[in-house]
Amino acid sequence: MSPDGMQRLLRTADWNAGTVREELRSYVVERLGPGGVLIVDETGFIKKGTRSAGVARQYTGTTGKIDNCQIGVFLAYATPAGRALIDRELYLPRELQPELGPLGAGPPQHPRRPGRGAAAALLRLRRTRR
Repeated sequence: MSPDGMQRLLRTADWNAGTVREELRSYVVERLGPGGVLIVDETGFIKKGTRSAGVARQYTGTTGKIDNCQIGVFLAYATPAGRALIDRELYLPRELQPELGPLGAGPPQHPRRPGRGAAAALLRLRRTRR
């Protein structure tokens, strides 16, 4: 598929994120094999402006200080045969949840506030066990 075709697919397709996540998880376990380990990682994405969902001044390990950034929580599945990301969530700071940002940008349609660190990791793990 060409890059233009992929962009069109991602922009116009209507899918259920939960169903896609479950299918991905099944595919990954089938390909990499059972008995893998789950790895949780919280990563900061440094941002200059405020037009991306979840951007706020918050602590990020990426810079080791409070910075203007987004925080993503990721779950990977790993076996000796390989590794793959199987879940992700954008952390939405409490102060950003009730408002819409500039140009109508805002949080995803059904935001959850799982928190950061251990709370976010537990949500990813519970979702994966289903």
